Amino acid sequence: MDWRNRISIDREVCGGRPCIKGSRIPVKVVLDNLAAGESHHQIISGYPTLKDEDIMACLAFAAELASDDFIELQASPA
Repeated sequence: MDWRNRISIDREVCGGRPCIKGSRIPVKVVLDNLAAGESHHQIISGYPTLKDEDIMACLAFAAELASDDFIELQASPA
C-alpha cells in the first residue's frame, strides 16, 4: 500500500501534521488507538469517516518512518 494516496501533510490542517486526506484526523490519533489495542472496527466507530484503508495507510506510514530509509515529507503548498 502506498500511504501517500491516503495521507496528506498541509500546513493549514492540524499544523502540518500528517492527517488522513480530506479530514482533520491526524495519523498519530489512529496509531495511538491501535497501540492502545483498539480494533479497526472500534476506531472506525469512533471516527466514522475513516475507512479500513486509512488505518492500513497509517500503519504503512509508520512502518516506513521506522525503516532505515530516508523519507522526504513535504507539506502541501499553501
